[in-house]
Amino acid sequence: MSETSDIDFGPLKGLIGVWRGEEGVDIAPDPDGKETNPFFEEITFSVVGGVTNAESQNLAAIHYHQIVTRKSDGKVFHNETGYWMWDAEANTVMHSLTIPRGVCLLAGGTYNGEVDRDGRVIIEVSATMDDEKWKIIQSPFMLEKARTTEFRHKVIVGDGRLTYAETMMVDIYGKIFEHTDQNELTLV
Repeated sequence: MSETSDIDFGPLKGLIGVWRGEEGVDIAPDPDGKETNPFFEEITFSVVGGVTNAESQNLAAIHYHQIVTRKSDGKVFHNETGYWMWDAEANTVMHSLTIPRGVCLLAGGTYNGEVDRDGRVIIEVSATMDDEKWKIIQSPFMLEKARTTEFRHKVIVGDGRLTYAETMMVDIYGKIFEHTDQNELTLV
């Protein structure tokens, strides 16, 4: 790992810091259809630094930890950790994550300078169970009972705001369900 002052974090630079959001909405599968859970959350993005793979790939890496608390009962219902990585040479963003349900994944996408009308950076990554490059891995129980088949994540960051929309396609209760989460957070 190298000193962080000379590292190009590319589109990830704006993520670094502690973010809080009060208006999150989780739409999750339920045996009778769906349930909607309003939530608040905190996400901490901290610099890991530069990482070199096989002496030829240089990545800028940021670690994150996300804690999501249900407004209705004040209980944590989602705890996620992982890394965001930037490969400047390949214009590739990578997002690895693990949740304590026996699910982890590596999602990826190309970044070519996309910004919204306010000049905020737009980052998009995805993964599927069958993709050779960007893959979802699950425990045997989850594969049988609540298989995640697709993951899409869009983050828009800048001017002290971070907005995200995340979708996981889940095969659960005998049907395919679009499990979504979204929120807008502010830099603390």
